[in-house]
This record gives sequence, structure tokens and C-alpha cells, in this order.
Amino acid sequence: MDAVFRALADPTRRQLLDSLHARNGQTLNALCGEMDMTRQAVTKHLAILEEANLVTTVRKGREKEHYLNPVPINEIADRWIGKFERGRLNALGDLKKRLERED
Repeated sequence: MDAVFRALADPTRRQLLDSLHARNGQTLNALCGEMDMTRQAVTKHLAILEEANLVTTVRKGREKEHYLNPVPINEIADRWIGKFERGRLNALGDLKKRLERED
């Protein structure tokens, strides 16, 4: 999970993920067209995203298509967001029960 947080900490990598979310299966050329940086820099950012398992690739002939893998982000949501929401939801549920008993 540390690799995922490190990968998400960079705004350029988040922009790449947003681009893949909007249109999955992009080639390096397509991704570079949306970024204001060199092909080599985009490649380095994609490598970090791949190490974190946030991006997967499929080879199509001589090119690779890049796909967003939402599983690690979902795991973060479950672990870090979900556990904080559970307490609030339980409190709201308890409040609802108490209010219903008062009627």
C-alpha cells in the first residue's frame, strides 16, 4: 500500500490516472499528447504507476495500451475511508433508533 500512496502523491501521476479513467487503453503516444512533458518523463511516471499496480499494460503489436487498475484505490477506500465512515454511520443508526423509540 505504501507504493500506492507514493504513486498517488504526485500530481502528474494523478493526472495520468485521470486520463486513463476518462479513456482507458491509451498508448504512450496518446498519453504524452495530453501531458506537457517529454516522452521519457511520462514513461517514468507510468513505470511508478505500474509498480504500484495502478496501471496495467497490454501489448498490441508494437505498442502497449495502458489501463487503469482501480483495485488498489478501492483497497485504500476500504481501509482508510471505510473505517472512518463506519463509526459515523453507526452513530447515525443509533440516533435513528433512539428517535424512533421516543415517538
